[in-house]
Parts: sequence; C-alpha cells; structure tokens
Amino acid sequence: MPDTAYLQDDQFKRADRISDIGVSEILEIGARAQELRMQGQPVITLGAGEPDFNTPNHVKAAAYEAINANQTKYTPLVGTESIRKAIQAKLKRDNNLTYQLNEITVGSGAKQILFNAFMATINPGDEVIVPAPYWTSYIDLIKIAGGHPVIVPCTEQNGFKMVPAQLKAALSKRTKWILFNSPSNPSGAVYSEADYQPLLNILLDHPDVWIMADDIYEHIVYKGAQFITPAAAEPRLRSRCLIVNGVSKAYAMTGWRLGFGAGPADLIKAMSVIQSNSTSAPSSISQAAAAEALSGSQDCLLTQRDSFCERRDYIVDRFNQIEGLSCDKPDGAFYAYVNCQSLLGRKTPLGGQIETDSALCRYLLDRAFVAVVPGSAFGVSPYFRVSYAASESELKAALDRIAAAISELEH
Repeated sequence: MPDTAYLQDDQFKRADRISDIGVSEILEIGARAQELRMQGQPVITLGAGEPDFNTPNHVKAAAYEAINANQTKYTPLVGTESIRKAIQAKLKRDNNLTYQLNEITVGSGAKQILFNAFMATINPGDEVIVPAPYWTSYIDLIKIAGGHPVIVPCTEQNGFKMVPAQLKAALSKRTKWILFNSPSNPSGAVYSEADYQPLLNILLDHPDVWIMADDIYEHIVYKGAQFITPAAAEPRLRSRCLIVNGVSKAYAMTGWRLGFGAGPADLIKAMSVIQSNSTSAPSSISQAAAAEALSGSQDCLLTQRDSFCERRDYIVDRFNQIEGLSCDKPDGAFYAYVNCQSLLGRKTPLGGQIETDSALCRYLLDRAFVAVVPGSAFGVSPYFRVSYAASESELKAALDRIAAAISELEH
C-alpha cells in the first residue's frame, strides 16, 4: 500500500512569491459564463477588454507581406529597427516626445512591458503607488516582483482620479514607482494636464520616485477630454518616466500580442535582461503588422472612437434609467463603472441577499445571463464594470435583461 504520509509531504507547493495570488475574478466570471453557455444559456459577456472590431485590412496586409518575404526568424531582443522607428515617430507625432532607438523596447503585449519594468527595478519591500480603481493585473505583477502595492482609493466625486493630498500621504522612503493609467481601466477617467500638474510638481521633490504611465487607451478619448502622458505634461520628469503602450486596444490587435515601452536607456537595458531570459523577442510577424498600424493610415482610430462614443452615451443613459443604479459618463476607454450602492441589502427572488457588488454580479449572471465584473476586483466598491466593446444589439439586450433582473429585487 502507498505511504499516505509520504504522499502528503510530497504534495505540490507554490513558490512564496505567488502564494497569495489566484486566478483573477474576471477569469472566474468568464469561466462561469462559459459554463452557462455550454448549458445552452444565452449569455452576453460584457466583461472583456477587447474591441469588437477587426484588425484593419492594411495592417493584416503588412503581416501577409512579412510572411511572404520570409520575415519569420528571430528578431533583435528589443524589436526590429522598423518597429522601433515606427514607435519613435508615433511618440513624436502624437505626444511631441523625442526618444532615441535605444530608449525604446518591444514586448509580447503591454503587460510584458509592465512585468519587465517591475522585475528589473523592484527590490523586496519596495512600494508602488497604485490609484484605485485599477486594472487587476497591476497588483499581482507588483507582488510577483517582490514589491508592495500601496493602493490609493480614488472617489467618484473626484472623477476616480488621485488628488495631491492623497499622493503626499502615500509617498514614503520605500516608494519606487507611481503608476498612472489614463484613460483608465476600469473607470474611463482621463487625467488632463491640469490634473497631472500638481501631482507631478510633488514628484519633482522626490527624485527617487519613478513614474509609470500605462497609456494603452490613449486613442480612445472622447470630446471634452484630451490625452497627455506625464513625460509630456512635465518634461523635467522625462528621465524618470516609462511610457507603456501597445496596439491592442486602439488598432483592435489584442491577439497579436505587441506592446512597447519608452524610457531612459539604462532602464530599457535593464528590462531587456528580464525579457532575454523569459520570452525573448516578440513575434516577427506581429512586429511587422504593428509597424504598419503605427505608421500607416490612422483613419480607423477616429471611426472606432466615434462608435465607442455612441455606445458609451447609450449605455450610460440606460443605466441611469434603472432604479438603484447610477453612472457618470467616462471620458475615455470603453468601460462604464456603475454605482450599485443603492441595491445592497435587497433580496433576490429566491431569497438570497445582495450584500456586495460581487453578489450582484453573480445574480446578474445567473438570473439575467449577463456577465459583468464587480468593483471589488478593481479595488473600489460597490460598483461593477461594463465593457461596451460589444455590438449595439448585444448592449441593448444586456441592458434590457439587467433592468428586468434588478426590478425583481425586493427592498
């Protein structure tokens, strides 16, 4: 007979660095949605951060050309000269920033750029200031690198943006980075130059603190708001800024897995050490396609932005018509962050109680077959995030179902 005590001692154990990290709630909701779909239920998923547009034809054509030209070998670690020149030109054209090629790196998605930067710079116990609500992966990436996330909850009254007093309170001798995401996932908040300036003025007096700007939604900004990246808002901080961006959201290229970073050459070199021992260079074909996306026709940016704007206006108006919900119009990205405070404490038709935003999201999935993500996953409750990167027919059907399900809740 097997020695059960031996088997018990021999069980798999996770590394300490991921001991308290699990699968994200977004993925768990997606798995439950898929389970219901396989049971034949008409599930509508409004949880994915993925444009429903196709990659532009001229970008796909560039990929075909690269394949036919046999550009299928390993490329330089930090990316081909062609893609880095396209990024260099984009930064000058869109952001009025000048970077040398050795200040630019390319990775397999913007997430890898974030990972490389944290792994290359964080020592155990170093702190990273993260305004909340935040993209869920930020916290886990910081922890994996050995850092400590300092979460700063930002209120709806302040447009879900950090204010100077909060930054001053969060800074310490261990602060390594502050991470800005504008436009924001999940709130859609956009930091204007006026929003940034008092924050960046504080950072001028903290020379050991670096600024990471996740600009992935840069081109999805609506009328009345204007995008700016911190390095452009305060040029004196350029030497301490890392710009993180990519082609996934603006050019509908999520599956191509191509992100890029721009920052001081020494930082880029250190990040390359991490990448050289993990994924190495990204796909040669994706680099060719991304170079065309950045340097070719930009007409798709306006078309997609206008479509997202129409959907934003529609769903915000609908949510504000549902008793118990409220939602301000986001200035960017393709998410709405819906306040559900008034629904807490209500009872479901089966006798359950809505005590948290997570419970409400489970109810909407099981009762209305609509998948949305609770604010608890993003660090600020009680809210839920809706992605309106879906067809108009899906959005209408989803809002009809959500309204019906919420009308069934008892006070």
